[in-house]
Amino acid sequence: MSMRLFNYSIGGALLLLCRKVLHVLYCQILRGEMEDEEWTMVQKSGNQFVVNGQPFYVNGFNTYWLMVFAADQSTRGKVTETFQQASAVGLSVCRTWAFNDGQWRALQKTPAVYDEDVFKALDFVVSEAKKYKIRLILSLVNNWEAYGGKSQYVKWGKAAGLNLTSDDDFFSHPTLKSYYKAHVKAVLNRVNTFTNITYKDDPTIFGWELMNEPRCESDPSGDKLQAWIEEMAVYVKSIDPKHLVEIGLEGFYGLSTPNRAHINPNSYAQQVGTDFIRNHQVLGVDFASVHIYPDSWISQSISDAHVEFTKSWMQSHIDDAENYLNMPVIFAEFGVSAKDPGYNSTYRDTLIATVYKTILNSTKKGGAGGGSLLWQVFPEGTDYMDDGYAIVLSKSLSTSNIVSLHSKKLNTFNSFCSWKCHWGCRKKHVLLDDFQSRDEL
Repeated sequence: MSMRLFNYSIGGALLLLCRKVLHVLYCQILRGEMEDEEWTMVQKSGNQFVVNGQPFYVNGFNTYWLMVFAADQSTRGKVTETFQQASAVGLSVCRTWAFNDGQWRALQKTPAVYDEDVFKALDFVVSEAKKYKIRLILSLVNNWEAYGGKSQYVKWGKAAGLNLTSDDDFFSHPTLKSYYKAHVKAVLNRVNTFTNITYKDDPTIFGWELMNEPRCESDPSGDKLQAWIEEMAVYVKSIDPKHLVEIGLEGFYGLSTPNRAHINPNSYAQQVGTDFIRNHQVLGVDFASVHIYPDSWISQSISDAHVEFTKSWMQSHIDDAENYLNMPVIFAEFGVSAKDPGYNSTYRDTLIATVYKTILNSTKKGGAGGGSLLWQVFPEGTDYMDDGYAIVLSKSLSTSNIVSLHSKKLNTFNSFCSWKCHWGCRKKHVLLDDFQSRDEL
């Protein structure tokens, strides 16, 4: 070999090595950019959620008490444990309370008067969620008395001398509506003391929920609640146009759709002042919410009929979200109580698997089934908070496996190509073909 040829071969090898190093560095930089890009706002495109132009299907959970636990240093670690364990099985969204009105460890002690330590606890929850790549749906008030709710607003109103006759005055009295708006404004404009990011600018927040399970039983026509939703959805958007908004409904069909009445779990459901399709056609509402509690709505004694109801209940709302609403639907609470007659963990796994399969049947068609949120995930050592529905993942191996597998399936769909992908549509077809060949759908 001549010296010239020898030098040329060395030069070629060095050039090849440099190219490889540059390629690795480029990929690392690109990967870092993608990680930053991925943590952008969740948005809606038609009947699907998207993040950075790619689909975002939700496998999530509820843990309502995170803020209250974070307010005490002796229990703050449970917030971290919850996120750690949820993240380990691929759960990506958590729904929790951004309210506690006039109660123990209240966030809002009196109208527009806040406990700064409790607000800092909510800051911690938001910042800790981001560490584990979990997004938050933050609910802004309760229909029920737990954590204050609309009854606390009415108590405040009466203390101020207002002539109020029903807790449902929450939805119509101007002063009570002003109290609620003040709370919305305070939360959305809050600057997180851990991250220095204003809540309304933080992609960690998936979206805002107007109210947990609103009902207005004093007005079965639904007009009073409808007017409140119309006013408050627009108000939230006026402060924060970036985040998604949902109502917090259970999904009952109301008087505007009498042809849907037979889908409700019972006749009473049509008389509570909510109206699934009508309520979700409101300007400013971005996605639909539905809850699933056959053991509460149909009969406490569990049976196969509960599973069949779950299938039809979900499919009806997915169809409505596609055909009438053009928005994603999240089944934001579902579960079964260990206190129910006939309960066993196998049945719970069956119910969870039923919900997941129904979501996947929609997902693989590009449908409106945007995801589901278990009610509810607890870490060990919080049994005293259990309402019967708590799932301790570390103690429930079979359930954890079902949750984890579902997360992997959804992540496959979430990795389908966006317009930025170099692989084009081939990647989608390869993934879907592989998925179907293993009969996992």
